[in-house]
Amino acid sequence: MRGDVGGVRLLPWAGAEGKPCYLVSDGIGPVSRLADTVESVQLGMADNLLDHAADMLADRRATPAQLRFLLARMSESLTDVLRIAESRGA
Repeated sequence: MRGDVGGVRLLPWAGAEGKPCYLVSDGIGPVSRLADTVESVQLGMADNLLDHAADMLADRRATPAQLRFLLARMSESLTDVLRIAESRGA
């Protein structure tokens, strides 16, 4: 079980008002599997964003608007990755 401590797992998404969501389970139910899938997708997206950032930074024609958009997506992705790290390190 990833990030499960005493049956409590920090989920890889936020709840209302950005508050953390937790799951109390044995780690083998459908919500646990969904959380594993979401984490995998989030980590894959972070990897893709890093590749895209390298390409954009190497392209002197990238506009400030494009770079701001990329930075906003990277900020969202970093939030996801930190939540996953916190969950797994718990």
